[in-house]
Amino acid sequence: MENNLSEKKIAILVSHGFEESEFTQPKKALEEAGAKVHVISPETGKVKAWSGKNWGGEYDVDMSLDQAKPEEYDGLLLPGGVMNPDHLRANEKAVGFARHFFESGKPIAAICHAPWLLIETGALQGRTMTSYKSIKTDLMNAGVNWVDKEVVVDQGLVTSRNPDDIPAFNRKMLEEFREGVHEEQKTL
Repeated sequence: MENNLSEKKIAILVSHGFEESEFTQPKKALEEAGAKVHVISPETGKVKAWSGKNWGGEYDVDMSLDQAKPEEYDGLLLPGGVMNPDHLRANEKAVGFARHFFESGKPIAAICHAPWLLIETGALQGRTMTSYKSIKTDLMNAGVNWVDKEVVVDQGLVTSRNPDDIPAFNRKMLEEFREGVHEEQKTL
């Protein structure tokens, strides 16, 4: 299977208010490709999704952020939503967790507003990315070459704009996670 991830362990980092489809669809794609997936959160027990204009479902947290060790993971998935990345970017442990993936060259997939968290890592200078259009200026101020495309890959960093882009996002996420460490991803 081209996207066989049976040897890969992937972290999904979320807080309350993540966009439901940006969590459930990529998570399903990862699991179908054989990856071992852990939902990691500053919260314990369950985290609540946002679906369109209302609260969505609740999902189990596999490991608290306090217990999670980023070095045990081969890739990082960051769903969007507005509340979720806004909470995570203010959490030093979440920022440090994400920063590890840049430091070690491991792939990251971030959709919609999720790049807000990545700005806080200090690792985006000179990268080409996309995102939800309302955070374009934030990314440009962080030194990003922002483009309006359904999916952008820059040395293991996969970004997309919104839920409509999930099919393309999932394809590139699986490809980059399968490839593993990208030496050029090491931006810190």
